[in-house]
Amino acid sequence: MDMPRFAGPVNFMRLPHLTWDDDAVEQVQIGIVGVPWDGGTTNRPGARHGPRQLRDLSTMIRWINPASGINPYEACNIADMGDAPVNPADMADSLDRITTFYKVLKEKNIVPMTAGGDHLISYPVLKAIAATSPVGMIHFDAHTDLFDNYFGGFKYTHGTPFRRAIEDGHLDPKRTVQIGIRGAMYNDDDIVWGLEQGVRIIRIEEVEDRGIKDVMAEARKIVGDKPTYVSFDIDSIDPAFAPGTGTPEIGGFTTREAQRMVRLLEGLNLIGADLVEVSPPFDNTGGTAWVGANIMYELLCVLSQSPAIKSK
Repeated sequence: MDMPRFAGPVNFMRLPHLTWDDDAVEQVQIGIVGVPWDGGTTNRPGARHGPRQLRDLSTMIRWINPASGINPYEACNIADMGDAPVNPADMADSLDRITTFYKVLKEKNIVPMTAGGDHLISYPVLKAIAATSPVGMIHFDAHTDLFDNYFGGFKYTHGTPFRRAIEDGHLDPKRTVQIGIRGAMYNDDDIVWGLEQGVRIIRIEEVEDRGIKDVMAEARKIVGDKPTYVSFDIDSIDPAFAPGTGTPEIGGFTTREAQRMVRLLEGLNLIGADLVEVSPPFDNTGGTAWVGANIMYELLCVLSQSPAIKSK
C-alpha cells in the first residue's frame, strides 16, 4: 500500500524484477517469465506483445485468493525474472535461446510461471525443464496442438508443440490430459494420433455433461503425484470473455469456470505453468490480458502449494 497500483515500475504482480546477477535470485522459488514471441503463429499474429500487456494488467492483482485463502507471495518467494531472449527473425535460434534460459531456471531450482507468446513456446520450456525424464501435463485449450506439420511439412508451429514434446520424450502422453477441446477441424489427424499415444482428450461437450469437479478429479488421477506441467491457452475461454487471441473458438469456458478448474489443481506436484496466446492487437480494451493476468494469479496460487517448490 506504499504505491498505488497505477504507479511505479511495471513488473508482473508488482513483484521485484531480478536478473541473474542479483544475489536475491538464489532465494527465488517461482520465477515469472515473459516470452514475447509468436514466430509459430499460423494465422493472426500479435501474441509477441502479450507479456508486456499482461505485466501491465497484472499490477491490478491483489494478494489473497478469496476462494482458497492462499497468498502466494507469502507462501513462497516469487519474482519477475524478465523476458526470455528471443530472435524474431529466426525460429530455430529463438527456440534454442528460450530453452537455454529455462535450463538456467531449472539449475537454480526456480519453478517457472510463463507468460506467452504463442503456444509453440511451451515446447522449448518443456525441453528444458523435462530434459532428463518426461512429465505429465494438464492442458486447457480449444485445440490439441498435436498436429504433425503445417503447410507441407513445417514441423514447428503453435499447433505442433505437444506432438514434438511427446516425440522427443519430454511429455508422457499417458499422463497428459487436454480439457476444453472444440471447434471445426480440417481433419481429425491430431485427435487420432493423440489417442493412439494415450493422451486423454476431453472435449468441451464432455466437460459440460459431466461437470468441472468430475472432470478435474479424473485429470488429477491421470497425472497422479508425479511431476506435472500446466499449460493454459487463453482460447480455452470463450471469446465473449477473451477475444484477444489468434485462433478464437466459440463455445468455450467462462472466466468463472476457468478459475474453478485451475483452483482444483491445488496439491498436485506442479513443476511449472504457462499462460499463452494473449494477442493485444485483437483486444485494444485490454480485457483479454486482464483475464490472462487473473488466470496467471490462480496458477501462482496452486504453484505456491506444490511439493516441487524447493526450500531456499
